[in-house]
Amino acid sequence: MSAPVIAIDGPSASGKGTVAQRVAERLGFHYLESGALYRLVALASLREGIAAEDETHLAALAAGLDATFVDGRKLISGQDVTDALTDEACANRASVVAQRPAVRAALLARQRGFRKAPGLVADGRDMGTIVFPDAALKVFLTARVAVRAQRRYNQLKQKGIDANIATLSRDLDERDRRDAARAVAPLAPAPDALQLDSSDLSIGEVVALILAWYRDRTQRGSV
Repeated sequence: MSAPVIAIDGPSASGKGTVAQRVAERLGFHYLESGALYRLVALASLREGIAAEDETHLAALAAGLDATFVDGRKLISGQDVTDALTDEACANRASVVAQRPAVRAALLARQRGFRKAPGLVADGRDMGTIVFPDAALKVFLTARVAVRAQRRYNQLKQKGIDANIATLSRDLDERDRRDAARAVAPLAPAPDALQLDSSDLSIGEVVALILAWYRDRTQRGSV
């Protein structure tokens, strides 16, 4: 049987990346930050001057991108670009790039390649609906826009990056609408996903709840 997968989907700044990574650590599973792949394509396209509308070249870029993950860092052709991926211009471009069907198709096999024993925790926007539809547990993690904007603001300030909460709130709201309205793999919970609003919960509380859900599935023999 294939290695079990926990799919955690949700909008930007919902905390899914931090939560997914901690769940993976607790279980000893591999971790896939799928959004990083799209941001890497976005960053490379910005640096190479490829237009956001040029689907053919974006797909070719995605298919051949020399992207690697080493100790939590993201590299393109051996160059560490982790910090550059947090830039809002890169994040906004990634949301646009992710609308291109050819780009998504180019990255699909690469994402599924992360599925290895003893298991995988994958976060993104279509992990439970498209990439791993047979995931043992699917979680749709969200939070109020104001809460997510504050989280993103704190994250950027810690990195020494200037930010404005009002602008972040507007950008997140626009990104949510764009991601939910795209024709291919729109942002939406899988029919069998458990929905979790993290607005008033700590990271530890969210992690504990997801672990409890997974262990319940395991004990009931559905994993």
